[in-house]
Amino acid sequence: MLKIAQVFNNNVALVDLDDHRQAIVKGKGIVFHKHRGDSITTENVEKIFYLETKTSQQNLYFLMKDIPIDVVTTTYEIIDLAEHQYHLPVLDYIYITLSDHLYGAYKRYQAHTYADSLVPDLHVQYPTEYAVADQALKIINHNLGVRFPDSEAKNIALHFINAYGESDTEQSFSRISAQDVNKLVQRILKRHTILRSTSNSNYYDRFMIHLQYLIDRIQRLDTDNATIVPAVAAELKESYPRSYAIANEIFTEIKSKLYPSMSENERLYFIIHIQRLINEKPRKSIRKDN
Repeated sequence: MLKIAQVFNNNVALVDLDDHRQAIVKGKGIVFHKHRGDSITTENVEKIFYLETKTSQQNLYFLMKDIPIDVVTTTYEIIDLAEHQYHLPVLDYIYITLSDHLYGAYKRYQAHTYADSLVPDLHVQYPTEYAVADQALKIINHNLGVRFPDSEAKNIALHFINAYGESDTEQSFSRISAQDVNKLVQRILKRHTILRSTSNSNYYDRFMIHLQYLIDRIQRLDTDNATIVPAVAAELKESYPRSYAIANEIFTEIKSKLYPSMSENERLYFIIHIQRLINEKPRKSIRKDN
């Protein structure tokens, strides 16, 4: 028997486990007419997502502030698939970044403003991440009742490429360093008259989330083995010159002033975030997938 800690809806609840851990459980009608402190029989649980650490519990509460539970549980299902079926290690912050991305894509889909991904195809360099993303796209379309194009898998794969690594029991997150990065980046954005506004707030905030976890990636990733091919950044430079110039300025200043060990991957992520933020149109077409 599982004791309910919090009811999210008729089909999803947070439960306390016997070993003082918590988990999210999902099943049709499993908490219908039930309340905090009531019990659920395990035979009615269709899926269970364990919250192994205090950080993972904090991530859940952070997500629940702004993101619908169906998007949150879909994210947990995808990450569970990556870890247990594909044995792909990921850092805990992917729960935040992937949920945020899925919710943003879902809202744009509902508003008929969804646009195909500009992310280049990296399936040759990252076959496991792309295999996860292909399966994830099926889960998303089924759970959320949408039909994203196949190109959305490239966005999902990039999240797993970005978050590759072994998490410790708890994340060592330096808030002071994160503040330094944010101040530096905001100063550069302001220099280019890029300020947070109603129209760009979603992309601006997503970029800030990416930066918030930059320090954790630097501390954990093996930069010698995590570099995306330079041709990808060169291709984006040709298609999105202004985005590249701003992103390169950010990358260079962070690397020279704060973190010399920062991976070249970050340059690519910065370009993608800046392009979305300023809505730069391509100078020429990004090459099509193979």
